[in-house]
Amino acid sequence: MSASRTKFYLDKQNAKWLGVCAGIADYTGIDVMWVRIGTVLLTLMGGFPWTLLAYWLAAWMGTPKPLGLYSTAEEAKFWQGVRTSPARSTRDVRARFRDIDRRLADMELYYTSRNSRLADEIDSLR
Repeated sequence: MSASRTKFYLDKQNAKWLGVCAGIADYTGIDVMWVRIGTVLLTLMGGFPWTLLAYWLAAWMGTPKPLGLYSTAEEAKFWQGVRTSPARSTRDVRARFRDIDRRLADMELYYTSRNSRLADEIDSLR
């Protein structure tokens, strides 16, 4: 896949207007409803010309999100974590690999140790 998974995209599939709020929600991992409510509140509470200008600028500069950018929801969540905190994502991946390595070592120890019950079962299969 040639599309960058850490780039901001306009999410036209979940768009209400131009896809900026849906893109921000996809980029940060926040629910799109909260992003839209925050945008409306920010506009109404005194940021009127600037929020619209920022919205139009993001819509003009953003590119539409490629179809099939993420194959699963777990992959989308992983890339959102990478965008928000790369160090934490790296730490989580390392922790998963350590856990998998530990579990494999436990299985190897179980099957290579002198387990008389396991040896009897293997002998009975011969």
